[in-house]
Amino acid sequence: MGKKRILVIGGSAAGPKAAAKARRLDESAEVIILQKGADLSMASCGYPYYVGGVFDDRNQLLCTAAGVVRDPKFYLNAKAIDARTSTEATAIDRAAHTVSFKNLATGETGAIGYDKLILATGASAKMPPVPGIGLRGITSLQSMKDADALRAIRDEGKIRKAVVVGGGLIGIETCEALHLAGMEITVVEILPQLLTFLDPDLAKLVENHIKSKGVNVITGNGVAEFLGRDGVLTGIKLKNGTELDCELAVVAIGVVPNVELARKAGLAVGATGGLAVDEYMRTSDRDIYAAGDCVEITHRMTGKKVFAPYGDLANLEGRVAGENAAVGDTVTFPGTIQTGICKVFDFAAGSTGLSEAAARANGYPEAVSVVNASTDIPGYMKGKLIVSKLVADRKTGKILGAQVVGPGNVAKQIAQWALAIQGGMKVEDLVNADLPYAPPFSLAIDHFIASAHLMQNKLKNRLKGISAAEVKAKLDAGEKPYLLDARGPDEYEAMRLGVGETLVPLGAVRKRLGELPTDKNREIVCYCKISLRGYEAAIILEANGWKNVKVMEGGIMAWPYAREK
Repeated sequence: MGKKRILVIGGSAAGPKAAAKARRLDESAEVIILQKGADLSMASCGYPYYVGGVFDDRNQLLCTAAGVVRDPKFYLNAKAIDARTSTEATAIDRAAHTVSFKNLATGETGAIGYDKLILATGASAKMPPVPGIGLRGITSLQSMKDADALRAIRDEGKIRKAVVVGGGLIGIETCEALHLAGMEITVVEILPQLLTFLDPDLAKLVENHIKSKGVNVITGNGVAEFLGRDGVLTGIKLKNGTELDCELAVVAIGVVPNVELARKAGLAVGATGGLAVDEYMRTSDRDIYAAGDCVEITHRMTGKKVFAPYGDLANLEGRVAGENAAVGDTVTFPGTIQTGICKVFDFAAGSTGLSEAAARANGYPEAVSVVNASTDIPGYMKGKLIVSKLVADRKTGKILGAQVVGPGNVAKQIAQWALAIQGGMKVEDLVNADLPYAPPFSLAIDHFIASAHLMQNKLKNRLKGISAAEVKAKLDAGEKPYLLDARGPDEYEAMRLGVGETLVPLGAVRKRLGELPTDKNREIVCYCKISLRGYEAAIILEANGWKNVKVMEGGIMAWPYAREK
């Protein structure tokens, strides 16, 4: 019996990871990668930072941790993997166990046999089907070629106005990259908010931060037409008729899985458009695996299939596919809880698990949320704000999701919540969590644990919370809850909402009960900077007979709307 041949189609993230894992587990196997592009193992999530000038050496996008460029020579010498770049797989013959190919540099064609095949064909950028889409000056940021082109534009420094179409992860990262290049940027998002993995109130905080950097943000409006002259982009016409002058448009409205090669071979494609795979990353053909942005996977909390084109997941999926192709179906990939994070200028925005609405729609009708705002480390260590929204099941206390935004250490919080969710942990498991503490790294009660404390109080009906969005909706509807600001006078003079609130400092609440509404059923909303004092004020009022007292969660720091100061 001859050597096993493992053939991999695709050389970005999942493909090389699968090939490398297969090689480590079977030194005798013949491992071949066919890569349509000229580069291998591109760190595609790093493209915006290369474009923005965070680093200048293009090879850093292709290097190992030791600084060695992962080119065909590297793969051959270090891993005994035959990596063929500029080589396109054109057809799969499942019956014959062969893949036809074409060398794009030489025109050579041929076929390669395989024992096991791994598809890692990735995804392509969505482009809106609107007039003018073919004008020069319109691009995406999906490939190394795109990154090279945008970096060249950045280095030339000639373009002054650019529009980013799409307010998702890549759109926001691209916005920052072009802003760093000195361009005047407008972000256009057809949906009512940016970063749809966030709930609207947290997304609004992020939008406010982006605007503070001088970026124009337009939501609830899409592109009707790209305008041009002599084949070159000159502007964009929006659906409401507004026209924006620009010399560059970067389209970042998502990606679609590259499945045509597999579809033509008769492999099953799922409802999301990605290749259908089982827990072994095996397609509908037992000898063909698939991984990365071309597949759909299972959401671990809902059981539903989702399309989750994330670089970390691609590597994990590739690792599983490579091992199973090499030694048999022994390891599984459990799916995703869709954990993600995005740098937004001086902010970060991340989420994991389910939002409150998604939880209620997927088997948790009693899902409840709570907002926490605090610094990540003590103020005397120059702590920075983070605002978290935690979701749990009221019935069981199980943690269902978390969203975190702000200039503080968002990544730490999201990582902790992601592990708590994957571990099936409950609020009561976390209120006394033993985490590392020292002032340079954490509050004495970490923001993570404090969020669990808030949720515990809410589940026990000690905290009767109301969100900033709910307060704003009441005010906009003409309702007039009594708003009690429990901060001090100096804080009030420096920053306030200006929506009809009354300043009653916490230390004076007991002395001024006679000034509060005489109707003990009147709705009273208490708050402060982060609503710790607001919570304590609410406890005092309830103890003195007021029956409809709420706490505005997150306080002023989680208020995403206009304020007086």
